[in-house]
Amino acid sequence: MHRRVAPAVVALCGSLVLGGLAASDASAAGDGPKITKVVVNGGKNIVVGPTAVTHFTATVTASDTAAGVKLTWLDLWHGSGAYDDHDGAIARAGELKCTVVSSTTTTCTSSFQVKANARAYTNEVANALAGIWHVSPGAVSGNRVQSSDYSYSTVKVQRASQLTVDATPEPVKKGKTVTVTGKLSRANWDTHKYAGYSGQPVKLQFRKKGSSTYTTIKTVTTSSTGTLKTTVKASADGYYRYSFAGTTTTPAVNSSGDFIDVR
Repeated sequence: MHRRVAPAVVALCGSLVLGGLAASDASAAGDGPKITKVVVNGGKNIVVGPTAVTHFTATVTASDTAAGVKLTWLDLWHGSGAYDDHDGAIARAGELKCTVVSSTTTTCTSSFQVKANARAYTNEVANALAGIWHVSPGAVSGNRVQSSDYSYSTVKVQRASQLTVDATPEPVKKGKTVTVTGKLSRANWDTHKYAGYSGQPVKLQFRKKGSSTYTTIKTVTTSSTGTLKTTVKASADGYYRYSFAGTTTTPAVNSSGDFIDVR
């Protein structure tokens, strides 16, 4: 996979706030601004489809009792080692929006965008990059001291999922066999299409007419092409659906409910 390291966001931000002067890095010494809160995508996983651009925001709050905070930022990167060896990055898109909370504390919001691409340049993801990403926030104080934390936390960047269901025949006599088929698919970032997700456990659930609660009947494993097929005995009017719990690389998803009329 081709790798291109994105320029550090602080280099872009620092030149604006510090007039082009380099900020001293106090992260190793434990001095400087302290990161107090980070929220990426509203606390949700980042889900990317096969074609559309996914937009999200991240906020970083930091405090410095000595000099206040000028700005904060966030790096999102993928890799099993250090940041310098990362194989994927999602860089800030657009201007930072900063709010001075108090004389010591500032919160800045960054906008991000990411899309699928097999070559996986900055702000693009290939299938191999699905899963755990590193969240690395930083801040610059009023006296130009920079702090950053490259192992602050993580977030999941996932391949969008789809799940279908079809229960037949309809109507059906009580006690007769109902066949429930479906398919679990997820975004293939390399081909820009949805493709079947094989070998995954999916729950078949039933909600009786008049009830608001689904009950699990059995667990079915997807085929090599992501398809699902199983049978049950018709007992009452109600809705059948499939429910997938999700994996590190793929979000949880429920199909819609398919109604069966039992006579």
